[in-house]
Amino acid sequence: MPDNSLIGFKQWSWITILVITLDQLTKILADQFLQYHQPVELMPMFNFTLMYNKGAAFSFLANAGGWQRWFFLILTSAVSIFIYLWLKKLKTHQVLQYSALALILGGAIGNLIDRAIYGHVIDFLDVYYKQHHWPAFNIADSAITIGAILLIYDTLKNPHEDS
Repeated sequence: MPDNSLIGFKQWSWITILVITLDQLTKILADQFLQYHQPVELMPMFNFTLMYNKGAAFSFLANAGGWQRWFFLILTSAVSIFIYLWLKKLKTHQVLQYSALALILGGAIGNLIDRAIYGHVIDFLDVYYKQHHWPAFNIADSAITIGAILLIYDTLKNPHEDS
């Protein structure tokens, strides 16, 4: 008898792989074709602007002196392992949780790769209104955000469902 959790994980792992691939490809292109901190306007309120983030979300701990790279590498690795194990425990009918966690895992691994290779995360998506800019982000950050929203929605929609 096949293990349903493994079948479900294999069925949804393509999302994680797609996020990692798109994230890394777009970061390589941004790093090659954009000038650091020089915005390229795509449309009103949206630019491509190459930035390097040595910290976490919203540049948290970006100026901490270097130790944060190792801290975030260890933390992200631990979280990625936790999410992977969570994914393997899900039942095949838990589609929204699979999707959400696969997106979060792909985003976490995408930023983990940057941190391991470059010592910083490559950001290039710049949303703003007038002079107020949202912190720059990337495909991995977007996947993590969408995954977190889907996970919250699923939790509110199915508060008593067993994992």
